[in-house]
Amino acid sequence: MTDTMWAISQDELGGPETLRLVTLPIPEPGIGEVVVRVHAAALNPVDALARQSGLFVSALPFVLGWDISGHVAAVGPGVTVHQVGDEVFGMLPFPHGHGAHAEYALAPARTLVAKPKHLEHIQAAALPLAGLTAWQALVDTARIDQDSRILITGAAGGVGHLAVQIAKTRGAHVIALASAQDADFVTAVGADEVIDYTTTDFTQAVKEVDVVLEVIGGDYAARALDVLEPGGVLVSTLPPSVAPLEKDAAARGIRVAGLLVEADRLGMTALAKFAATGELIPAIAATFPLDQAASAHATKRGPGKTVLTAA
Repeated sequence: MTDTMWAISQDELGGPETLRLVTLPIPEPGIGEVVVRVHAAALNPVDALARQSGLFVSALPFVLGWDISGHVAAVGPGVTVHQVGDEVFGMLPFPHGHGAHAEYALAPARTLVAKPKHLEHIQAAALPLAGLTAWQALVDTARIDQDSRILITGAAGGVGHLAVQIAKTRGAHVIALASAQDADFVTAVGADEVIDYTTTDFTQAVKEVDVVLEVIGGDYAARALDVLEPGGVLVSTLPPSVAPLEKDAAARGIRVAGLLVEADRLGMTALAKFAATGELIPAIAATFPLDQAASAHATKRGPGKTVLTAA
C-alpha cells in the first residue's frame, strides 16, 4: 500500500464544478477502525446538499461520500471482526464520518459487514445509506408486518425502490407513488399498487394505510395524514417536514417520526442477508469512475442509484 491516494475534494461550496481530484495521505486506522480500499462508492442526495451548503460535513476542504464497498487494507488495534483482504461494505457513520469518495476510506470496523459473494461491489455500494434508511424507517420505527398497508412516496428513487423490496420481505402490502414512466420498474421491484403522482392526488386514491414512508418533502407529509388510519405511523426522511404536524397528528391518533439514518451493524447484516438471497436488489442508474465525480453530480439519472468506481 502506498502512502497517498486519489480523492475527490472541494475547497469551496457550490455546484459540481467545485469538485476536484486531489492527492491525500492514506488514513491510518486507530483503535477499532479499519482502512478500506474502496472499489465503489455511491452518490446520495445528501452528497449534493453537503456539496452546496456544507450541511453535515466538516470544515473545508472535505471529501464527500458515506457508502462504500471494497476490501480491508489495514486494521487497527482491537479489531477482530475483519481481517486484511476481507470484502466488506457499509455506511460510514452519518453524518460526520464522510470520506468514501476516495481510493481509501477510514471506517469503524463494526459499521461494515461481509459483502455477499455474488454481489458486485457496484451493487453493494448502492445499498447501505438508502437501504438502512428504508430499514430503520419501516422495520425499526414503523415495525411493519404482513398485515401492514404501506404507502411509499418517491418509490423509484434510491430509498424508495429499496423500501418497496424491504416491505415485501415483511409481507406488507405496498402502494407506491411514482411517475408513469417508472411504474413498470416499481411494479417489478414488488409494488402491489402504483399511483402516478403527476396525474393523481394520492389523498383521493388511497385511504386507511398503516404506514407512510415520505421522502419527497414539500406538503407531502401534511397530506399523508389524510390517508393514515388512527394508530398509523408517518415516517419522513426530512425531519423538519414533520415537526409542525405533531399536534394535528396526535389529535388524529397518528405517530409522526423524522428519521436521520444511523450506522447500524444489525441493519447492515439484515440487508446483506436479503441481498444474498436475491430479495433485495439495488438498481444502478449509472456508474462513473472516481475522477469523473463532477460529471456524476451533474448528471440526473434514474431510477436507482449512481455509483463511483475507484478500482
